[in-house]
Amino acid sequence: MKPGGPYGDVYVLRLGHRPERDKRVTTHVALVARAFGANGFVLEGVCDEGVVESVRRVVARWGGPFTVECGISGRRYVRMWREGGGEVVHLTMYGVNVDDVAPLIAASPRRKLVVVGAEKVERFYYEEADWNVSVGTQPHSEVAALALFLDRLFRGEWRFIDYSGGFLRVMESQRGKRVERKG
Repeated sequence: MKPGGPYGDVYVLRLGHRPERDKRVTTHVALVARAFGANGFVLEGVCDEGVVESVRRVVARWGGPFTVECGISGRRYVRMWREGGGEVVHLTMYGVNVDDVAPLIAASPRRKLVVVGAEKVERFYYEEADWNVSVGTQPHSEVAALALFLDRLFRGEWRFIDYSGGFLRVMESQRGKRVERKG
């Protein structure tokens, strides 16, 4: 399976990145996006080259088609996405339960932009979203919310993504670490 699989293209837009304190979490948002089947990652606002290079190194080592963009206006990106026929999924504590809407979102043939915030998210994103999706109603990590949402969206099929192009692959093992170098 290719990223996005039969569900169409899926990209993740990260809002509110603060370079002095969010490098690790933002990198994890991008890595979860990649590992759980998204086609690409967009970092709104500031372009943090450390995050971008870290994700690109992972893609080079582990493979897969995955794009990374940064320094983009989140508002403009959402508007362009919608004008291009895509739909916007905003992950929030205040939305509709993920288990109730993930099948409906998956059934839509439209490209999907999944919006995850860092600090307080502007009302604009709630209003522009086609879907405000709740992954629990308690404070939690945007990394966890994204992983759970993508798992539900792809119905667990992200496990079968073909990560061609890289040179490392983890081999299943009950004990110990087994990493194979390809080609």
